[in-house]
Amino acid sequence: MGGDNAPLEVIEGASQAADELGVDLLVAGLPGAVQPLLDRHPKLVLVPCTQVIGMDEHPAQAVRSKPDSSMSVCARLCKEGRADGWISAGNSGAIMATALFVQGRIRGVERPALGSIIPTRNGFAYFLDVGANVDSKPEYLVQFAAMGAVYAREMMGRTEPRVALLSNGEEEGKGDELVREATKRLKGTLKGFVGNVEPKDIFNAKADVVVADGFVGNVSIKMAEATADFLFRSLREEIPRTTRGKIGGLLIRKDVQQLRNRIDWREFGGAPLLGIDGVAVIAHGRSDARAIKNAIRVTREAVQNQLVGKIRAEVGR
Repeated sequence: MGGDNAPLEVIEGASQAADELGVDLLVAGLPGAVQPLLDRHPKLVLVPCTQVIGMDEHPAQAVRSKPDSSMSVCARLCKEGRADGWISAGNSGAIMATALFVQGRIRGVERPALGSIIPTRNGFAYFLDVGANVDSKPEYLVQFAAMGAVYAREMMGRTEPRVALLSNGEEEGKGDELVREATKRLKGTLKGFVGNVEPKDIFNAKADVVVADGFVGNVSIKMAEATADFLFRSLREEIPRTTRGKIGGLLIRKDVQQLRNRIDWREFGGAPLLGIDGVAVIAHGRSDARAIKNAIRVTREAVQNQLVGKIRAEVGR
C-alpha cells in the first residue's frame, strides 16, 4: 500500500520477482484495493489488513494508533517466522518505527541505520546513514561504521572493506565535533578504517563504506539523485537542438543508456535497515515495478547471506 505508485506497480514488481527470482511472496494490503489486482497474478498471496499509514503521518504515532496497518502486518509476519523479510515503499519513518516496535533492535545497537548503494568510478560504495537518524552521537557513527563494514563484506563481496567518515576535508582534525570524536573512536579500533573522505572521494572509490550522520547523508543522497536527473534531462533537451547534436545523439545513445542504467536508483531497489533484529527493507517512495522487483532481490540476498546474524555477531564482538 506504500509509495507513489501503489498498489499497482508494487503488485506488478512483486509478480516479476516471483517469476524471475523464485521467491514466495505475501502481499499485505486492503482487500478491496489489492485483491482485484491479484486475479492476474496467482503466485501472490494476499494477507489482509484494515489500516494504512499515509506518507504525511507522524511515524511513531501512526504505528501506535494503527496496529493493523500493512506495515505492522508485514513486520509481525517476520517476527512470527511466517516470512523471512519485508519491504515497503511507504513512509520511511513509519517503516523504521514499525520495525523497531515489532521486530526490535539487535542487542547493543543504539540506533538503526539506513544505507544506500552509490555508483563509483570503478564499481559501487555503501553510504550510510541516509536518513534514519537526523541527530547522531559519536557512538552511533561508530556502530554505523561496524554495520556498514559487515554489509560491504556480506552483500558486496568486499573481503576487507575500507571504511571512511564523510567530512569537509581529508586531513585528520577536519570536520565538526561529531566527526572528530567519531574519528578518535574508530582509529585503531575498526579494521579497515581509513579516516576522512570528502564528497568527491566517494565517487573516486577511495572507500567501500562511507559513514555520515542521517541529516548530512540524506541531503547528500538527494542532491546526488537530483544532479543525475538534471544532467540527463538537460542532455535530452539540448542534444536534439541542432542537426549535429541529433547525429551525435544517435551515435552515443547506447553508451548513454548504459551509463544511465548504471546510476539508476531503481537498479539498487531498496536498503535494509541495519541494526533491526530482522530483515526490513525500505524502497524508494517513487518505486515502479522495476524498483520493487530489485528491492525484493535485495531482501532475498540479505536473508540468504544471513546479514542480520552477522551484524549481531559483529556488534556483540
